[in-house]
Amino acid sequence: MIWKDYKAEIQEIKLPGIENTNIQLSILREDLSHPEISGNKYRKLKYNLIEAEKLSFKKLITFGGAFSNHIAATAAAGKLYDFETIGIIRGEELESKIEENATLRFAKQCGMQLYFISREKYRTKNDLNFLEQLKSKFPNAYIVPEGGTNDLAIKGCKEILYDKCFDYDYIGSAIGTSGTIAGLIESCANHQKILGFPSLKGDFITNDIQQLTSKNNFTIFNDYHLGGYGKVNEELVNFINDFKHLNGIQLDPIYTGKMFLGITDLVKKNYFTNNTSILLVHTGGLQGIEGMNNFLRKKNKKTIE
Repeated sequence: MIWKDYKAEIQEIKLPGIENTNIQLSILREDLSHPEISGNKYRKLKYNLIEAEKLSFKKLITFGGAFSNHIAATAAAGKLYDFETIGIIRGEELESKIEENATLRFAKQCGMQLYFISREKYRTKNDLNFLEQLKSKFPNAYIVPEGGTNDLAIKGCKEILYDKCFDYDYIGSAIGTSGTIAGLIESCANHQKILGFPSLKGDFITNDIQQLTSKNNFTIFNDYHLGGYGKVNEELVNFINDFKHLNGIQLDPIYTGKMFLGITDLVKKNYFTNNTSILLVHTGGLQGIEGMNNFLRKKNKKTIE
């Protein structure tokens, strides 16, 4: 099993609506790591799949929702590295809508078996009884948690940063299941501070991160999730489109778009001092744009370009 030692390109960027600033802004292009297993999913899956192969597992089981980057990446990785993949999907109603859903359609095309369960049952996905039932139904299967976050995922995410990244004062990242930011917190230089922007609504994120790392060199901004996971508005869509026109870089609406919107707001509010340098990690997730645009079209709303 070959996983390349990937060092993401760093590019300087401009933020929409901000013409002059004494702050150095750059983006770390983790989204270019792999065409289908991109961004933080490449990092999170790396050591999990190496471990699965080492232990002679032939199947991978994991969990996700309708637009899950993790489901799509796991399906692609399974196809590439010859694992049978099984996706436990949140929402029974989605079973009849696979062909309408770009993420689920892609996963199925990669050979992933999709099993749909109720949202109520999905909430028990980490319970011992539920996991034992899965092991009984799918013997010889390696279980990867929702979002891919575990100790092996954090090990992979610690490899995101390299020597050029340590020149910055701050490193920013979107947050889902907290594995990526935990890896950044663990691997950044002593002078650096990590800025986290959750995609989920709730005050539990800090506690989740503290379960994954003993370091406290981070600040969490809970004001930019726009109401919760998968929630978008016209301001965000316009921002993503403007950012693309300005920098030639595509952001996604679930994670990176909200992070960059948050950073823009903080710059406007003079949160950072002059001559501060900030490196923002592009964690991928672009496969979710098609599904989000389909949702926006049904609502007769503006779409992401």
